[in-house]
Amino acid sequence: MKKVPLIGICRHRLTTDGTGVTTLVAFHGCPLSCRYCLNSQCLRPDGVWQRLSVEEIVQLTVIDDLYFQATGGGVCFGGGEPLLRSDVIADFCRQCPPEWNICMETSLNVPLARLQQVVPYVDHYYVDVKDLSPDIYRSYCQADNAQVVANLGFLAEQGLQPKVTIRLPLIPGYNSDGDRLRSRRQLEQMGYSDFDEFTYQLPDVGHEDVLAVDGQDEGALTAKGLLGQRCR
Repeated sequence: MKKVPLIGICRHRLTTDGTGVTTLVAFHGCPLSCRYCLNSQCLRPDGVWQRLSVEEIVQLTVIDDLYFQATGGGVCFGGGEPLLRSDVIADFCRQCPPEWNICMETSLNVPLARLQQVVPYVDHYYVDVKDLSPDIYRSYCQADNAQVVANLGFLAEQGLQPKVTIRLPLIPGYNSDGDRLRSRRQLEQMGYSDFDEFTYQLPDVGHEDVLAVDGQDEGALTAKGLLGQRCR
C-alpha cells in the first residue's frame, strides 16, 4: 500500500481555505525554496509528520463528514506543493463523498500532466503566483516560473478562471506595488478576476517551526504555518 509523507492534517478550519468547515491536508515536498517559506518543514528530511495511504487519509477526514455536508465544506490540499501528489489526490477524490468541496493551495509550478490529473475533481484553486516577473520569481523562489504561466494558460483555456483565486503578495525586498499591478494586469488579460492581495509578514530572526499533535482532536496537527491564514 503506497504511503505518502505529510507535514500535517488540520481539522475544523473556517474561512481560510474554502467554504464551510475545512480540513487541510498538507503534503511534504515542494519544488520551490522560497525565501520566507511559511511551512519550511515541508523541505526538511525530518519535517515529515506521518506517512499515510490514501485510505488512511480518507479515514482521518471522513470523521468530519457531517460538518462538511452541513456547511458546504470539505478538504483543502496544501503543503508543500500538493500537485506533486496529484495521483494521490485524484485517488482520494474518487473515494471520498462526492458532495465534499475540494480545494487546493498550489504554486502551479509542476508539469501540466500533474494538474490535468486533478482538474475533474477540484472545485477551487488558490494559486500563489508570487510575482509574474521571471526575475522577481527566480530571486524569491529560486526557480523558474514558465510552468506556472503555462498552467495558468491551460486553466484559462478550459474556462476555469471562476474556480481560481490568485494570491498576489507584496514581498518586502523583492517586489513593489507596481510589480504587483503589472502581474495583475497580465492575469486579467488571461480572464482571471478573483485576486487576494496582501503583504507578507516577515519571519522573526531565528524562527523555528514547531510541530505538536493536538491532543483534543485525533488526527489533527497544530503547527506554526499550518494554522496561519495562508499557506505560502
